[in-house]
Amino acid sequence: MTIAIIQFGGSNCDRDTRRALSFLGIDAELVWYKDGLPADASGVVLPGGFSYGDYLRAGAMAARAPIMDEIRERVRDGLPLLGICNGAQIGCEAGLAPGAFTTNATARFRCEHVFVRVETTDTPWTARYDEGDVIELPIAHAEGRFEITDAELEALESDDRILFRYCTESGEVTEAANPNGSKANVAGLLGEAAHVAVLMPHPERATLPDLGWTDGQDVLRGFA
Repeated sequence: MTIAIIQFGGSNCDRDTRRALSFLGIDAELVWYKDGLPADASGVVLPGGFSYGDYLRAGAMAARAPIMDEIRERVRDGLPLLGICNGAQIGCEAGLAPGAFTTNATARFRCEHVFVRVETTDTPWTARYDEGDVIELPIAHAEGRFEITDAELEALESDDRILFRYCTESGEVTEAANPNGSKANVAGLLGEAAHVAVLMPHPERATLPDLGWTDGQDVLRGFA
């Protein structure tokens, strides 16, 4: 029962993620994408980084690697999956979640702490929070702006599939609190089922107490 953290050329948050999961008592191993998905994997993380240098589009090349066919098949059978930052971009490119993450509205790399509001608790990733809770997580991206059609956004909202929204420290969803111009301030969302989630902020960077923030621990405990 081990979480598979998939490494692509250019992944750079894979070891951070393994260390964070291990701190929480969750077994995890690094899996090079060419080696395929281990048969005994109990979950998958698509970690942050810059897979293939974000060539073409962020996540576009990694999403077309053969291992993603294996992941899609296992996810359909209920395997939990969490895509973080570049992993969120890969997840959307691979059709695991709707919409796309594209160039920030400012066209600048944003590396800072943000506040996000928990929008639903009916998921493994947010079950330990209360709806409306505000947590602080780091971001580090140049292509984090979430885009989706109005009709798809309406479907996400009606199906309760928006995981987090960027907000103020007091929980207000405002334009000023949106670091990248994401539509409807969406910071994370679900795939077709609650066991599949993608988000731009980094919960693994807010897990170890030595780093000063631990708000991301309960996101990763979705694998526990």
